[in-house]
Amino acid sequence: MSDSAARERDAAETESAFSHPAVPPDGSAAYGGHPDQVIDFYAPRGGRTGAPVVVLLHGGAWRAPYDRAHVSPFADFLARRGFAVASVEYRRGSELPQQRGSGPVAGRWPETFDDVAAAMDALPELLARELPSADGRRIVVTGHSAGGQLALWAAARHVLPEGSPWRLPRPPALRGVVALAPIADFASAAALDVCSGAVGQLLGPAEDFAGRSAYADPSRLLPTGIATVVVQGTTDLTVPVAVSEAFVDTAAKEGETVGLTLLPDVGHFPLIDPAADACAVVAEEIAQLAW
Repeated sequence: MSDSAARERDAAETESAFSHPAVPPDGSAAYGGHPDQVIDFYAPRGGRTGAPVVVLLHGGAWRAPYDRAHVSPFADFLARRGFAVASVEYRRGSELPQQRGSGPVAGRWPETFDDVAAAMDALPELLARELPSADGRRIVVTGHSAGGQLALWAAARHVLPEGSPWRLPRPPALRGVVALAPIADFASAAALDVCSGAVGQLLGPAEDFAGRSAYADPSRLLPTGIATVVVQGTTDLTVPVAVSEAFVDTAAKEGETVGLTLLPDVGHFPLIDPAADACAVVAEEIAQLAW
């Protein structure tokens, strides 16, 4: 396929994914005092009880213009497939003194990670209140793109360096992680200039990159012992397949098997587009871990 044809298909896939109207949640709850510290809850359609829980972390290069609204149709799609869904919002990039950029800055250090950790820690109590019929013992974390990095990170907090404020004393109680085209290997993502330098912006000044990577790069937080699957389109122009392959290869070197589901002729956004066949594949990968 020519470069122009690939770009045209990517544009069509993106348009399709963003064409769905936002789906309001069945309930929302704050996990902190900031307006972005909120979780939207989607109950499984049909009143199903004992449904497994999918924690959903949206993408958007950790940048402020992209919030959880764009994954609400995907959250609804999962709810229609019988899952209870907790869609997490978190603080994203803004113009901070240590993170200059000509456009929307990617991420906030340490607030982005503060929020994901706080949301995961608050989840059991909020689930019991907002979705009491769901099975909080069956939790799968999923995330798309930058949210895929956060999903992998949320499952790796027990292997964070000693002294990290986000470190857990034991592995989180998760059935697994399904990372969708994740920014899972910071070295390869930076080399490929994924999302116009988003990784460098997330970690801040160049002198902080190496030190902060040890606390944030999923490829440096292995092995986790948590069942993990990566779903990746082979024609993804936003987060190239090489990034996922680098993460999976690193996991193997660390003695951990990470599943890699490659979807031929699929780009970045069909993974979260309810109108795309790829979205059904994602739901099946989640179901395999949840049940």
